[in-house]
Amino acid sequence: MMKIDILSLFPEMFEGVLHSSILKKAAEKGKVEYNVVNFREYAEGKHKTVDDYPYGGGAGMVLKPQPVFDAIEQAKASSPSPAPRVILMCPQGERYSQKKAEELAAEQHLIFICGHYEGYDERIREQLVTDEISIGDFVLTGGELAAMVITDSVVRLLPDVLGNEESPVLDSFSSGLLEHPHYTRPAEFRGLKVPEVLLSGNHRLIEEWREQESLRRTWERRPDLLEDYPLSNQQKKWLTEWEKERDS
Repeated sequence: MMKIDILSLFPEMFEGVLHSSILKKAAEKGKVEYNVVNFREYAEGKHKTVDDYPYGGGAGMVLKPQPVFDAIEQAKASSPSPAPRVILMCPQGERYSQKKAEELAAEQHLIFICGHYEGYDERIREQLVTDEISIGDFVLTGGELAAMVITDSVVRLLPDVLGNEESPVLDSFSSGLLEHPHYTRPAEFRGLKVPEVLLSGNHRLIEEWREQESLRRTWERRPDLLEDYPLSNQQKKWLTEWEKERDS
């Protein structure tokens, strides 16, 4: 079972997310245990202050090291892993990807630090953190939403969490390509028909169509994903044909 600790000043933000849909079912199946901690509880002093002015001056407040250090030490004390991954939600971090999600899904224990204010005391980053992750080149009020995104993307990859074992394998980005189009009943809706090949019952042709459409969608929408993708001879042939059609 995976354990996920989340350090946040606003733990109430996670109530709906962790107790709904796949994340809730994963916990009910005993595949994951969530523990959301308000690290303000670890702050010293009467007022439980977690931030202070930055040395050297400047705008904004900085998270103090003491509450975060103590909260992390407490989380590690009951860790199922000798080396849990401590993940800092940070706009300066590594851009998040499906490959990273798959890497984290193999771990026993993840600890997320959700920051606020201007930033973190650098000693948190230097001494506690194993991974710094950003979910995109934009600014959020805090790290909570980013931690939710990563938690969702990781937990759905855990064994037996999804009903269909092939689902996470066939998702966009898991194979290196975007996912192919999907259709369901009725076979015709407002004059719009499902591709005949999907109704044929010929599994070989269906798989070939899906492979082709996955490649086509990636080529049209995210050609950057193809730069390092190991194309087969057939896939190279399809790309050549589409490029000729586009240029004609």
